[in-house]
Amino acid sequence: MLAVALAAALVGGIAGTRSAAASDERVSVIVRQLPGAGGAPQALVEQAGGTVGRRLGIIDGFTAVLPKASLARLRASHAVRSVTVNQPVRLASADGLAADASGTVRQVAERLTGAGDYWDDGLTGRGVDVALLDSGVVGVDGLDGDDKVVYGPDLSFENHRADLRNQDTYGHGTHMAGIIAGRDDDGRAARQANGFAGMAPGARLVSLKLADAGGATDVSQVIAGIDWVVQHRNRHGLNIRVLNLSFGTDGVQDYRIDPLAYAVEVAWRKGIVVVVAAGNEGFGSAKLNNPAYDPHVLAIGAADTAGTADRGDDTVPSWSSRGDGTRDPDLVAPGSSIVSLRDPGSAIDLAYPTARVGDRFFKGTGTSQAAAVVSGAAALVIQQRPGITPDQVKKLLTRTARPLRKADPAAQGDGMLDLAAAHDRPTPPASASTQRFVYSTGTGSLEAARGTMHVQSDTGEALVGEQDARGETWDGRTWSDAAWDGRTWSGGAWTGRTWSGGTWSGRTWSGRTWSSGSWEGRTWSGRTWSGRTWSGRTWSGRTWSGRTWSSDGWY
Repeated sequence: MLAVALAAALVGGIAGTRSAAASDERVSVIVRQLPGAGGAPQALVEQAGGTVGRRLGIIDGFTAVLPKASLARLRASHAVRSVTVNQPVRLASADGLAADASGTVRQVAERLTGAGDYWDDGLTGRGVDVALLDSGVVGVDGLDGDDKVVYGPDLSFENHRADLRNQDTYGHGTHMAGIIAGRDDDGRAARQANGFAGMAPGARLVSLKLADAGGATDVSQVIAGIDWVVQHRNRHGLNIRVLNLSFGTDGVQDYRIDPLAYAVEVAWRKGIVVVVAAGNEGFGSAKLNNPAYDPHVLAIGAADTAGTADRGDDTVPSWSSRGDGTRDPDLVAPGSSIVSLRDPGSAIDLAYPTARVGDRFFKGTGTSQAAAVVSGAAALVIQQRPGITPDQVKKLLTRTARPLRKADPAAQGDGMLDLAAAHDRPTPPASASTQRFVYSTGTGSLEAARGTMHVQSDTGEALVGEQDARGETWDGRTWSDAAWDGRTWSGGAWTGRTWSGGTWSGRTWSGRTWSSGSWEGRTWSGRTWSGRTWSGRTWSGRTWSGRTWSSDGWY
């Protein structure tokens, strides 16, 4: 009776707007409801003149289409955790891409980037660890080999759920992991295998889960993840030499004081090649996203190869962020319709069924995919030249990049990644590779680093100002000193305080999703929602192959 009464009361608060809102622009949304809400959120949608669509059990939500004018009231409901607009997507390449077409990671590696030259020499990234700060990784086929994935701490809003901890409920991280280092575990060399292979199939992944099933994360969580990677880069048998960050905000404060920029610079100066997605469509600003706009790191734009191995038709799509003439992408890599591993039952898998390629694979487009390609490439170069520094890796890859005739420098930087050219090129001398850019101090505003990207509480309160995701006051000077000295993480606690689960200071945060621009993906489908019913399995509490991190090491 209580649930029914609650539903009636909630419906009454919005029913009066139905006739006025019915003629408004209609939008597609994902609605996440609170525990005990019952059917109240669905009733709210219908009373507003909307239509309830597919149930998304993994995120306690559902899809819906409703008048845009009704969004504010729906979000204000005490039965609703969050309402996220499904941004319209545009076709970047042909649909129906076959699993053996040029968009598969294997074909990108062998035919389009020259990684096959390294594979022929037995160089597959073995011995190199690539840190992936994303939405987690699940051990689907291609990522379930022995010692393939090491799990760092789960810093997401789902870390209090034992069945979701480290698991990719969103689907983005698993897709990136396949591009970087996926490989069918058949015991054969990459060139001989007939199955799936990523750019550096012998590399190991160190996964830190930052984003939840809605794609929500805060800049402070990203910074904490980078800090962990730096402090643990060579502990307990790790050899983290590459960090992939397919994340960006539209924050525009000077990189020389920005805390997120400082965090990636610390990683770079400690010997880790930081590969960052440049951004899509210049999201929110007229320059590269933060932290790609920091000139010290490798900022990667996306290229469209038109589905062919012919280099003459390669272009930079209009959605790949351009530079401002002062800071442009360093280079570009294939990023259109990349077929990598699918995470069945994840949020994006349920939301974009037309992006599925067969049973195992998923097609994605964006600078996220391009950055993952370059992260794998960096692992190959580092295995070949173990003593190479991040500055030398950057110099080698940019010096050997192939300029695209159909793209301007602000879009492509030095051109398309060309590992075949890099393979036999001497390592640039340190004296000619050292970057002379001013370093960041990290003492600027955490809020300015967020730009317009904010997570929100159950009651709609945004996480703003100089406080981190735990509700603690942000002290940029103290943090920056501790980060450089390796004192941010101690005994499993970050800056002296533990991550206590999904609730920070009494608030449960949800927030904007990757489709809103923070996680640098572009689109998972070239078609609109098809209404197909998902009948496959979901990931619920299964233990995946791979090691899990604890404060004492792994177990």
